[in-house]
Amino acid sequence: MYAWLDARKAKECGDSLAYASYEVEGDLIESLVNDLKAAVEVTKKTRIYVIWQDPDSRKMKGRFIFGGRKAPPWTGYGASPEQAVPDEG
Repeated sequence: MYAWLDARKAKECGDSLAYASYEVEGDLIESLVNDLKAAVEVTKKTRIYVIWQDPDSRKMKGRFIFGGRKAPPWTGYGASPEQAVPDEG
């Protein structure tokens, strides 16, 4: 993945986040999926989320092209509403 990002002069934007310019004619997602499959070993654990600007509507869109959502690392650290104990004064 790093080689693919480096070849496209991607900019680092934080933990596991990068910005890359990717020009394509035709379907962006289909082209990106095929390009990444050729460059990166895709397994059941691979998770890649893409954010792009739709050329027609100019709106930002995003979706997983490999994998999907999973529980965030902060799950279980906060008090749930039923766990909160009211103050008794």
